[in-house]
Amino acid sequence: MTASVDERHWRVLLRTLRATFTSDSYLLLVEFAGAVTELAQELHHHPELHLRWGRVTVTTTSHDARGLTERDVELAERVSVIAEEMGLVPTAPRMSVQEVAIDALDIAAVWPFWAAVLGYDAHVEEADGELDVELVDPDGLGPAYWFQQMDAPRPQRNRIHLDVSVGHDEAEPRIAAALEAGGRLVSDAAAPAFWVLADPEGNEACVCTWQGRPTA
Repeated sequence: MTASVDERHWRVLLRTLRATFTSDSYLLLVEFAGAVTELAQELHHHPELHLRWGRVTVTTTSHDARGLTERDVELAERVSVIAEEMGLVPTAPRMSVQEVAIDALDIAAVWPFWAAVLGYDAHVEEADGELDVELVDPDGLGPAYWFQQMDAPRPQRNRIHLDVSVGHDEAEPRIAAALEAGGRLVSDAAAPAFWVLADPEGNEACVCTWQGRPTA
């Protein structure tokens, strides 16, 4: 699906297409955000826009499909044209999205606490007898939280870890940097979907990509 998007601009991250464009001109970035807004109205498909000094991030997904569709590809293609015409600089290889994963023996008992303390919205589904819960920031700024089913207590392992989703071409450099910084590889059995890493004290994090998964 993503073969036709400009790979200088876009990466698949956590069921989304994301691009970040930079400029020293804040006014130019505001103009770009306005042009993307007009495009979204035309296509009846509305991405998330995050504008701050020096950069604008555009994230698109199809919420009704809970993933990517041709609507996202079309929007991405046309956003790339706008960015090119305005001379904006892409930063695709450095992009990442973070999720916080919480291991739980009883997900149904645990997730309402975290939704309440964070003030997050909950997306709850059940498939094949398993509970799938994702907590998301209603403002779209903070990381998402999800819950991983445990089959037994693991007192010697951290129960909360970070999932860092990166572009498929950024995973190996990111892992290499983490190992160089003192980390270790715990498992690559699920690669390229994810690699499990740990810091020198055993706290774990996963570097994830869209590859090797049933859906993007």
